[in-house]
Amino acid sequence: MPQPTHPAARFPWRVLLLGWTLATLLVLAGCDEASTEPSGTGFAGLGESGAGFMQASAETRLRFPADHGAHPDYRIEWWYLTANLEDAAGEPLGLQWTLFRQALAPPSARPAPTPWATDQLWMAHMAVSRGEQHAVAERFARSHSTAPSRPMNHQAGALAFPFRAWLDDWELASAVTEPGGDTFERLTLTAFDGGGDKRFGYRLMLTAEGPLVRHGRQGFSQKSADGQGSHYYSQPFWRIEGEVTLAGENHAVSGRGWLDREWSSQLLSPDQAGWDWFSLHLDDGHRLMAFRLRGGGADGGDYRSGSWIAPDGTTRPLDSRELALTALATSPVAGREMPTRWRLEVPEQGLDLLVEAPHTERWMDTTVPYWEGEVVARDHDGGERLGVGYLEMTGY
Repeated sequence: MPQPTHPAARFPWRVLLLGWTLATLLVLAGCDEASTEPSGTGFAGLGESGAGFMQASAETRLRFPADHGAHPDYRIEWWYLTANLEDAAGEPLGLQWTLFRQALAPPSARPAPTPWATDQLWMAHMAVSRGEQHAVAERFARSHSTAPSRPMNHQAGALAFPFRAWLDDWELASAVTEPGGDTFERLTLTAFDGGGDKRFGYRLMLTAEGPLVRHGRQGFSQKSADGQGSHYYSQPFWRIEGEVTLAGENHAVSGRGWLDREWSSQLLSPDQAGWDWFSLHLDDGHRLMAFRLRGGGADGGDYRSGSWIAPDGTTRPLDSRELALTALATSPVAGREMPTRWRLEVPEQGLDLLVEAPHTERWMDTTVPYWEGEVVARDHDGGERLGVGYLEMTGY
């Protein structure tokens, strides 16, 4: 693995990249300054037309391990891990690690590969949460999809085999080296930021205890009544062990994780302002993914979808008629009211959950800000604890 350069040597590129990334995001959002107001191109520009790019569709079948790697002919993509962990004393911890890729131009309009040419922007987020503590960091990088140098030497990227997704020394990589082995069977995750008593991060081993899950129609997840959507699969069966550092202190941890993979060229319809997304590990072995996109429904309301996942990985898609998401209470977060207490119902499974964030200050104060944090699921009527998970909310 290439060694990261000294931060001082990288500083001019970081300044340029930040400017390029902000400019790109603002252009995509169709506004002159950062805003979460509806812009006619959806949240963060994700409803802008993807003309010229490859389009996600239900006719495309997912292929593994190839689809673990990057898809530069699509406009947007991410590798998204969340985890609910406990330390040796049973104290809960949460973590997030995400690598985002965005293409700057469709394949036919890409610049020729030169040392200065860029057609892909990369952004990575990491967070560690424990009680009232919530540490967040963000990094940027650039690359060219057809640069002559070996991809493994780029500042950021994602390779299918052996699987590796990285930005600088933040890295999610396969621990499987046997020829023909399942590269997603075991992964390692390493990411640290800060120094001294502000240092935080993690070094973890992820072991899959169940299969990959394809959402929607064999991996095509529709996001609006107009048909926009993404290729979307998850590994919701991670067992995680390792070490987390927070405020300069190390904690041995173990628990469960959820990795999402999505790529698209137009994820949303233009009138969708953001989403509320849940991933839940239930104590009986079931998993549940559910989201509400605000706007984009056939009747002009919200668009809902989800997946009910059995302990053996058998997956049942859920549409708007089979899934109800109701915000019950809000909390003041970062100068806005965030819905941090929800009712989540899947009547066919006899599921009626109260899903609540035990700690509401989980604001990701990043270039495109959002809320991301741990939640606890309880029986709505009896209050019995039924599981844990993560909630993401954008566009507020």
